Formats: sequence, C-alpha cells, structure tokens
Amino acid sequence: MTPVSILVTIDANYIEPLKVMLKSMFLNNLEERFQIFLMHSRLNDDQVHGIAGFVERNGHILSEVKIGEECFCDAPVVKHYTKEMYYRLLAFRYLPTELDRILYLDPDILVINPIRSLYDIDLSGWLYAAAYHDIILAREINRLRFPEYNIKAYYNSGVLLMNLDLLRTRVDEEEIYEFVRKHKNTLILPDQDILNSLYSQDIKKLDELIYNYDVRFYRYRPIIPKKRLTMDSIINNTVILHFCGKRKPWHKNYTGAFHSLYKHYQKLALAVG
Repeated sequence: MTPVSILVTIDANYIEPLKVMLKSMFLNNLEERFQIFLMHSRLNDDQVHGIAGFVERNGHILSEVKIGEECFCDAPVVKHYTKEMYYRLLAFRYLPTELDRILYLDPDILVINPIRSLYDIDLSGWLYAAAYHDIILAREINRLRFPEYNIKAYYNSGVLLMNLDLLRTRVDEEEIYEFVRKHKNTLILPDQDILNSLYSQDIKKLDELIYNYDVRFYRYRPIIPKKRLTMDSIINNTVILHFCGKRKPWHKNYTGAFHSLYKHYQKLALAVG
C-alpha cells in the first residue's frame, strides 16, 4: 500500500494544534504510513526538529518544505489567518515532482476514522476534491462578493485533496498573484476566496458530513435538517471533524461541541512530546 502524503502549512502558533491533529490521524490509521510535508517560511530549526521528532516517534516521516519570505509577502492577512494559508495554492510548485497527489489538512482538525477512502478518491480531470458547507445564505453571499466569477458552490479549503500532476499543467501562478492584487481589500477568507473564484468549477465535491464536518453544526442539528447526525453516527462514520471559525478547542474559553474529544487527543499528543 502506498504511503499517504499529507501537506500542512503552519507558523509557530499552530505547532501544538498540528501535533494534536497528527496524533488523532496516526492513532485512527494504524495500518497506514504517512509522509508529512511541512511547508513553512518562519519556523526556526528547533521548531522544525521538534515536529520531525514527534512525527518520527509515531512511526512516520516528515519532509520540510521551506518557502521564501517573498512568497505572498504582500498578500492580505486578516483575523486569525496568516500568510501560510496561501501556500497550499502553490504547493504543486514546491513539492517533489514524483508526487501525483497530496492531501492538505488544516491544523484545527481531528481525524477520527480511516482516511484512505478520501486519499484514494478518483481525481481524473479534477484539480481538487473538497467539501462545501451547504448553507444557502453563506453560499449566496460568497457568490455575490465576486460576481465576475461563476461561483456555484463555496468550498472549504481546510481539507483539500490535490491532483498535483494536473495542477502543474493547468494553474497559472501569476493568475493567483493578480487575483490577490485586484481583490486585496475585499478578501475575507483569503485562500478560500482565491480557490473558489478561480477554480470552483474544477473541484470535485466531497461529502461534508464524512470528510469535513463543521463541528459548529452539531449544536444546531435540530434546526438544520441536513446536519442531523447523531453522536454515534459521527464517531463511527465521519472521518474528519473540523473546528471551523475563530473559536478553537485549544482556547481556554472554548465551550463548543467535541471539546472533550479534542482534549483527549491533546493529552495523548503532548504525552509524546
């Protein structure tokens, strides 16, 4: 069985959450071997070595991909987003050419079931596979923000399976930079705005309830029919829990859904070091 290639892009503030995400994935995929590609521009050697040691102690491999400070240096950053969020858009340029696919994962994620079914999805003819959270109001607002682009669905970029071979041949790096320059003052979710405006027609839809479950929906499941999943269903079937939004489960004041589950994996991750 081929190793699963995982891409992460972080700064120093997300080292601990990254370890928690990875620990949950390792524990729930014991038959897999992972190669983690750490793409960054500002981590120091000690921080990189610390992450590499954590990955290796868990039986997997880490490969560092250092990005120059000039990459997206003038791109806007807002709220809790950093410039590292943009790196996934140009990952095909920096990753080894022998890689034909990679799965990008945000650090604010728990992987609670086997991930192979996601990693092996047929991407023939598609640049990406991703999920969108099917809320009509949010979809329409995002569509209207960029009326010149044909955005029919607004995909979440936190879980992004990439067809690297096709990206290398079809994506124009300058087009991405030009989009950032043109819309610099109107980007709200910067990397997602770019992804959806330029490439939404080339994204294969994933089941959000299985592969990118926004945990905020659990609290509102009685009033949102499509989100009515029981706890048993989620624990047994959902692959990825995503702690979307500004409030994160490692914050002291977090009281959202699945907090206890997150704390469980956090304890296990920190025990390894």
